[in-house]
Amino acid sequence: MNDTKPARRVLAVSGPDRAKFMQGLVSNDVNRAGEGLLWAAMLTPQGKYLADFFLRETGERLLLDVAEALAGPLLQRLTMYRLRADVALEMTDLQVTRGTGAAPEDALADPRHPALGWRRIGAGGGDDGTDWDAIRVAHVIPESGIELVPNETYILEAGFERLNGVDFRKGCYVGQEVTARMKHKTTLKKGLVQVEIEGAAPVGTPITAAGKPAGTLYTQSAGRAIAYLRFDRARGDLRAGDARLVWHG
Repeated sequence: MNDTKPARRVLAVSGPDRAKFMQGLVSNDVNRAGEGLLWAAMLTPQGKYLADFFLRETGERLLLDVAEALAGPLLQRLTMYRLRADVALEMTDLQVTRGTGAAPEDALADPRHPALGWRRIGAGGGDDGTDWDAIRVAHVIPESGIELVPNETYILEAGFERLNGVDFRKGCYVGQEVTARMKHKTTLKKGLVQVEIEGAAPVGTPITAAGKPAGTLYTQSAGRAIAYLRFDRARGDLRAGDARLVWHG
């Protein structure tokens, strides 16, 4: 294990109402947090992504493993929704470890995809040197703050259903109506996909098809990349800056 620490923070939700409180706010079924790690998102009332995190139930607390840049805004949002719920919210000093090799005894499997290995919350933190970008590109797995953009991303376009991040049977939560409507009443016209890439371009570079806007380029690894595409335009000569793209959709 090397000394590289993932930029994560761990929030804790405690108190008698903790499960009920979180159940009304997030995209996945909090009642399953005792079965293993749960990946979920908090959305705006308009159904747009605000933050994603891993939920773990430990004794009298729910722990939220979240990207460091989103931890403060997430805590603020949870505090706003607390109202009369009997819960306490805090930013802890716990740290996150993750890896794809032999898992520590108290680690849990990453619920998004088997290739992502395991995660652990506790004292000490680190990373086993895995090429996470290569795994994410290979399986089109979005990352907080890269492919997942607060106040812009819709979680179904980002693959949350395929990656076990949303439950359509759990009942109401903030943003649920928009998410359910996208699931049941429309065919997705945009979304994250894997593309082949010749060359390179910065994350966030606009993609064009025959000179028309067609999407955005994100993480790149070994000749492939994650791209957000408008499917009806992503044909023919795709360009992102000086890079050339091919989508086989």
